[in-house]
Amino acid sequence: MTRRRRAAGSTTRASSERLLGIVEKSLDDHKAEDLVVIDLHGKSTIADYMVIASGRSQRQIGAMADHLAQALKQATGRPASVEGTQQCDWVLVDGGDVVVHLFRPEIRSFYNLEKMWGMNLPEPERVIAVA
Repeated sequence: MTRRRRAAGSTTRASSERLLGIVEKSLDDHKAEDLVVIDLHGKSTIADYMVIASGRSQRQIGAMADHLAQALKQATGRPASVEGTQQCDWVLVDGGDVVVHLFRPEIRSFYNLEKMWGMNLPEPERVIAVA
């Protein structure tokens, strides 16, 4: 019987889900809004999950990214790659198996990553005034 070894750096679905839980907790603790998780299993090799969330201000987004990067480093022992902290309109935190996009609401609406990745989120209700 031949034993297979996992490649260095490869992970199991359970460890991806554990990492996702750390991301969700950190973002919840720091008041992220409109959090969406996209399961990328079978859709992409870049990550197992993509998380998209909004912050009310550039300062909040920067703080969420900093705290998230610290939580990921504590959990994995590796520093997370963080991009976009100079403007903090759109910050990407690459935790390996979980990639996180933090947006200001108007920037998130413009890029609409949820739609790009095929998320079928409910449309906002339209209110029609009756004259």
